[in-house]
Amino acid sequence: MRRVISRFLIAGLAFTGSAIHAAAGQAQPAPASNNAPPLTLQAALAQARVNSQPFRLARAASQLATEDRKQALGALLPSLGEFSQYIYTQPNGTPSGVFVANDGVNVYNTWLTVHGDLFSPGKWAEYKSTAAAEAVARAKADVAARGLVATVVQTYYGLVAAARKSASARQSLQEAQQFLVITERQEAGGEVAHSDVVKAQIQQTQRQRDAQDAELAALKARLGLSVLVFPDFRETFTIVDDLQDVAPLPALDEVKAKATGSSPDVKAAEAVVQQGLSDVGVARGGILPSVSFDYFYGINANQWAIYSPEGDRLLGSVVQAQLTVPLWSWGATQSKLRQAQLRAQQAKADLTLTQRQLMANVSTFYGEAQVARDQVATLRTSLDLSTESLRLTLLRYQAGEVSVLEVVDAQTTLIQARNAYDDGLVRYRVALAALQTLTGTL
Repeated sequence: MRRVISRFLIAGLAFTGSAIHAAAGQAQPAPASNNAPPLTLQAALAQARVNSQPFRLARAASQLATEDRKQALGALLPSLGEFSQYIYTQPNGTPSGVFVANDGVNVYNTWLTVHGDLFSPGKWAEYKSTAAAEAVARAKADVAARGLVATVVQTYYGLVAAARKSASARQSLQEAQQFLVITERQEAGGEVAHSDVVKAQIQQTQRQRDAQDAELAALKARLGLSVLVFPDFRETFTIVDDLQDVAPLPALDEVKAKATGSSPDVKAAEAVVQQGLSDVGVARGGILPSVSFDYFYGINANQWAIYSPEGDRLLGSVVQAQLTVPLWSWGATQSKLRQAQLRAQQAKADLTLTQRQLMANVSTFYGEAQVARDQVATLRTSLDLSTESLRLTLLRYQAGEVSVLEVVDAQTTLIQARNAYDDGLVRYRVALAALQTLTGTL
């Protein structure tokens, strides 16, 4: 009778051990307190883009750079203004009054003014510089967005793995408890020594601690994702476990082509080079002449009227042009030009480094994804073999052919195989997400 009960418990262990990852696939970090649908990866990314403070700052910097460009463009175009003035001078019997600079006791000035630059290399270079700065800010916002994607993907699948490991730890605790029942029944029948029961009790206690640690790790992972995704503090939400859906790995040449054309780091470095060249133009504009003009239309007279008492027309226009030629600045302008040239050279060097680093990252991440993909199948095989090994070891233990230490070793091996399989799936997903981040397809 005892042997029948033992075989029944062993069969239960084998069944639950083989079904652990099916259960883990449905396991969620915590039961939801409302009817909200499970959080998918794409939904988590969308919410993180809305609620991430670093991404908001990068986007705000891009918007500020756009306004700077608009202001620089406005400085290039002619401006229109209006001026009204009344000047009263104390009379002293002369036509001009006390102040000879005035041409009468009453002076009325009201006119429209148009000012523009006919030739201003410095202002044109400043506009080009702000346009390049806008491109830099946009690229940095893209870098921040893709960095956020990588963080969310890693945290999301870290939570999935933590939930799986928590379920695996609970299953291991059940297996240890069932094995303790087996050893106690074997001892009661005089088939094993009491030391086997003690070893099973130690194993059960260890598995209980492992389950507690796994639950804590899952809680930390859940809170970490909550901070990234939600605008408020939230820990009761569910996620979708899609680790079993192993996505295909694209060809390396395709990844390199997409990464080269869409890398925000390269775009940012190229924009910095363009900004540096524009800054050289700004500095060079300090040593070049500039030509501007002003056009005035209105009244500058001693009467507020279109015609004077003598019938002369007072409403009219005047045009003036200015030529500004920098002559001497004690070398300060030439020093600024040299500084701008040095910065442009450094920006070009940074661009080549960024391009090389991009190719290195593509090769590294692709190799990582390849290895992780190839290892998923072997890890799954190891898991199946470990499950079968534990079942057979328990049968042999029940038959008195192996010691309790071999059973404990088989249980430990199965736990390690489960966790390694989950880690392998996460490793492949994170590596694939890194590639997709480089190519801008995630």
